[in-house]
Amino acid sequence: MTLRSPLRLGPVRRFTRNLLCPVDLLGRPLLLKYTRDPVGSRAEVRGHARLAQHYRAPTLHAHLRVPGGRLLAYERLPGGTDHGLLLDLFNANEPSRDLRAYMDQLTAAYHKAILATARPTDPTRVVRKLYWDRAAPGGRLDEYYGGRDFLIADDLVDVPVSRLDTYTLNINGLRHHLDWVATLRWLRAHFAATEPVWAALTQGDPTDVNLAHPLAWFDYDTAGMNSIPGEFANFLWYASALGGWLVPTYNPVAFADHPATFARVPDNTPEIRRADIEHTTSTLHINYVPRLAAPRRAAVTTYWTQLVRPVADRLWPGADLANLLRPYLAMRILGIYNLADLAPADRLILLARLAEAMSPAFDPATYFCPLESSCPAP
Repeated sequence: MTLRSPLRLGPVRRFTRNLLCPVDLLGRPLLLKYTRDPVGSRAEVRGHARLAQHYRAPTLHAHLRVPGGRLLAYERLPGGTDHGLLLDLFNANEPSRDLRAYMDQLTAAYHKAILATARPTDPTRVVRKLYWDRAAPGGRLDEYYGGRDFLIADDLVDVPVSRLDTYTLNINGLRHHLDWVATLRWLRAHFAATEPVWAALTQGDPTDVNLAHPLAWFDYDTAGMNSIPGEFANFLWYASALGGWLVPTYNPVAFADHPATFARVPDNTPEIRRADIEHTTSTLHINYVPRLAAPRRAAVTTYWTQLVRPVADRLWPGADLANLLRPYLAMRILGIYNLADLAPADRLILLARLAEAMSPAFDPATYFCPLESSCPAP
């Protein structure tokens, strides 16, 4: 007679500062999450309880203090290698029927929950981790860029970023201007303002690894009343830049169970065609080819047309969405990775994208979806 152990452990994975481990306990599939961050773990427990009122979230069976941190035991949803996340639907050659149905379901769930919970909210009472805290004194903007200068792109454009304002930027044939120091100052001031912001109950960090397939939401330490434009900017930037290009490039361990991601990186990585300075006119020429794989383009288009536009039309009729999204997008560009630590070509592209976002001509509908023929009109 063979006795089976009542406890079976799967491989341990590291995500940022947390450890995840699939477990079968007495035949029940669980996902154990170990975190050393006591503030974050308490926020996750509270966020899960709030989110579960409006969204599908795996059951939190238990949470307890353990040596060095806290252990949370969640219901484990079906998944496996290249299976179980929105990411896996993005890693196909073309948009599938499953992806289109998924995006319809996702946007419908958000539309209902956001409009049911949206209200003007004091900025001290919104979830502050992803935006306000990073712009505050001692936050990521200070940690990454405070008192620090670096080249725009070593061996490509050997000009300090602090001198960007002395150049005209010709980016793909369009003239732009970017004052690096003034942009950082503006972001700090924007997120220090005391005016109420429109917020709603969301998960707050809607990445394609935090969204399960079939539809469910993971990761709850930013769940709660989140800025609605911040929620939109987060999904749009992750789907169009971070998830398919930057995160697998700089944090590949996060995709250990989804290796098909790496085959898609070239389809989502912009290509620099020109980077040089015309000294007689103080013009920096940057020509790049934006790339976004067809499944990601389809998801961004659906998200824009079925969620962003309808919600904006209800909450901000007639408002300029570019102005609403701009500060949040700029924080996503600057506050995820320290640009100085990136490869010169990637840094140059992100500075160009920042200049485009800061431009008065910034058009979110085409910015996030670079093949204009596939994108909705604003």
